[in-house]
Amino acid sequence: MPAPIPRQRAIPAVESDQAQAAPAVGGPLKEEAHHTEAAAGNTHNAAGATLTLLLIEDDPAGSPIVPELRDPSGKPIRVRTARNLTEAERLLTDDVHCILLDLALAATGRAGAGDDELAVLKHVLKLAPRHAVLALTASGDAERGAEAVRVGAQDYLFRDELDGRLLSRAIRYAVERKRSDTAERRLAEGRVRAQENRRLERGLLPTPLLEGSSLRFAARYRPGRSRALLGGDFYDTVRTPDGTVHAMIGDVCGHGPDEAALGVELRIAWRALILAGLCGDELLGTLQQVLEHERADEEIFATLCTVDISPDGRRAGLCLAGHPSPLLARPGRPAELLPYDNNGPALGLLPGARWPRMQVELGAEWSLMLYTDGLIEGRVGAGGERLGQDGMLAMVRRQLEEGLRGENLLRAAVHEVRRLNGGELTDDVAVVLLDRVP
Repeated sequence: MPAPIPRQRAIPAVESDQAQAAPAVGGPLKEEAHHTEAAAGNTHNAAGATLTLLLIEDDPAGSPIVPELRDPSGKPIRVRTARNLTEAERLLTDDVHCILLDLALAATGRAGAGDDELAVLKHVLKLAPRHAVLALTASGDAERGAEAVRVGAQDYLFRDELDGRLLSRAIRYAVERKRSDTAERRLAEGRVRAQENRRLERGLLPTPLLEGSSLRFAARYRPGRSRALLGGDFYDTVRTPDGTVHAMIGDVCGHGPDEAALGVELRIAWRALILAGLCGDELLGTLQQVLEHERADEEIFATLCTVDISPDGRRAGLCLAGHPSPLLARPGRPAELLPYDNNGPALGLLPGARWPRMQVELGAEWSLMLYTDGLIEGRVGAGGERLGQDGMLAMVRRQLEEGLRGENLLRAAVHEVRRLNGGELTDDVAVVLLDRVP
């Protein structure tokens, strides 16, 4: 479960457990059979398939390769021969595991090859990006072999020092190394995609628009999805030009990526409608239309709580759409839940529904906490009892008596709920706190 996300948007740091690149092979394959044997359980050959080698050499009949090569289990390694690249393209089928290319092969007919001694190798690497490639060169041309490895070959071998045992081991090593390189590349690509997704999710969290307001804002967000940054809960806070502060918190049923996307759509729609001047029943009715058009299933619904705080900060309008009532704390009296008798239905349940707006007196100094049901539906101990609104109210009262405020209060509340639950919460949790201090 990721750590709670603060309200400020930020690009997450790059993960530190990056895959380590496989070491480059700087010379002919020596006594490295133990690398192959350790990974033998992952080879096609170990699974029962026969390794297949494609030899590309202009004079296969004169090749020093022994007639019969064998893998560690004693099975013969099949050898196909191609005299040129045209034949190689025809013989390069999916069951080929490794290519042995003679670097002396002329790039006959290859336009643009020029003086590039590795033009043929580069063409083969482009032709067979998923296959292991071994370069074959003369014993006095180690520099060319090393350059072949730098270009992309798995290793190079000396033509006049080659024997069946060495070649068999080289093939197995090259196949395993290619498989390892491919796996590491896919892992790195997956991590890049995950980082991009995290940046996207983090960017979709709201930045409150409260410029000019004396109210203090704090928020905590914890998605229920493992290793996710965004769940089906959503919230926002906006101050309009007349000085009214509008706050909202909502919860799309479920907590997968589809629900997270729908929550973002509803939040953005809410902000746009607020800035357009809508509030109360008209606002919620329009949001319900948005949900009905955007949801993937007619059974999907969303609960919502909206408050609009007057410019003087002493009173607020409250609309509830199937959502838990906010908690109000004021000096000299115990924290309490705001009335929820006129709670309307959740968005998406009843066509043409209405949501009454209740007027609430806040006073000169107060704290207003909006939350989703993930905060109250955690278990208490090993039994099936839930914390509930009453349990949450008692918990927050105690924390307020201990002097906790703002971010510290929200952090302590979420931590306590997790502790009572005996571990991570399965549902998304979002909590918003607005404070007015004269």
